[in-house]
Amino acid sequence: MATVTFSPKSRQDLLDVGDYIAKDSRANARRFVGKLMEQCKRVGRAPLSYKGREDLAPGLRMAAIGRYVIFFRVLGDLVRIERVLHGAQDLPAVLEKGEEYRHGGRRTVQTGARSVDRRYVHGTLPGDEFN
Repeated sequence: MATVTFSPKSRQDLLDVGDYIAKDSRANARRFVGKLMEQCKRVGRAPLSYKGREDLAPGLRMAAIGRYVIFFRVLGDLVRIERVLHGAQDLPAVLEKGEEYRHGGRRTVQTGARSVDRRYVHGTLPGDEFN
């Protein structure tokens, strides 16, 4: 099993997904972010079995979960989660230009100061890595 690490953008993506869902239900946010994290762990078990997306960026692969897509790269015995994005976004533009996060066609402004209470998150969001 490869060690899974998270880019700063992927960590922010997970927080943004949780924030968006928590507007309606903290419990649902907790469950869904947990599912995303479990999928990231599964990617680490067999990363080369997932579809390559060289058309989007060199070395990029993807794993879908519901309407979300986890983009990652395999770097030797390391899997780096690059982004966690909603499939309705313009994925090539977001990945190429690093545009602000768009969730389901709605723009979410990212700010340094967050007013959203993140106690809905089960455990912790990714730090540097996990196995």
